[in-house]
Amino acid sequence: MKLVILAGGYGSRLKEITSILPKPMVEIGEKPILWHIMKIYSQYGINEFIICLGYKGNIIKDYFLNYESINQDFTIDLCSKDIKFHSKHNENNWKVTLVDTGLDTLKGARLKKIEEYLEDDVNLLTYGDGLADIDINELIKQHTNSNKIITISGVRPLSRFGELKIEGDNLVSFEEKAQVSTGLINGGYMVFNKELLNYLINDENCDLEYGVFEKISKEGKMGVYKHKGQWACIDTERDLQNLNKMWKEGKAFWKKW
Repeated sequence: MKLVILAGGYGSRLKEITSILPKPMVEIGEKPILWHIMKIYSQYGINEFIICLGYKGNIIKDYFLNYESINQDFTIDLCSKDIKFHSKHNENNWKVTLVDTGLDTLKGARLKKIEEYLEDDVNLLTYGDGLADIDINELIKQHTNSNKIITISGVRPLSRFGELKIEGDNLVSFEEKAQVSTGLINGGYMVFNKELLNYLINDENCDLEYGVFEKISKEGKMGVYKHKGQWACIDTERDLQNLNKMWKEGKAFWKKW
């Protein structure tokens, strides 16, 4: 079972940052959000990743090509070119496939373009900007016990506004980012059967949510795993600041490693 990560979008709402970096490489605690997502799945034994590249994909390629030197201290002998690393990282069991799926390709076509790298019937799929304390094992279990082509995760997004907690006329607390109480959205943590690929074409205009998901849901072949925990994505600079604050204060809800 592999995790496919859709990491090719422009991230236009973060244009001041994404004019330099692709959105999945925006950092939380000095690590790309892409790394955080991979760590979430790795805790559940998912260590094979396929990253669908597009906008500024070479930056993501360079990150993994130079992963050892980026994540470790080292000494290099400039004469012999020998390198000695002095520290260790915990990602030695990761296998990462990086595929250029086109600059303007929509999500469905990106997934179709990596079909040859999927050997197993059941695989995982997510976006390159969402974090959650989701139980991946339970997500997979629900999907495999169902007769669905794809199971998406239903999550409750963080509010765009602060929430006032009041007792009488007194303000008891102010939560800068409150979890909303109603309404689910697709949190991007998905499980799918290879049958899904039959609904897709290589045309760059083949989308996933619009068209394909609509068709599959009408056929009754789409499931929803209701995630009752926390979820957040980097959509704005304020989102990024909030997640970095959580990380710095040791309150990163997604960090289970």
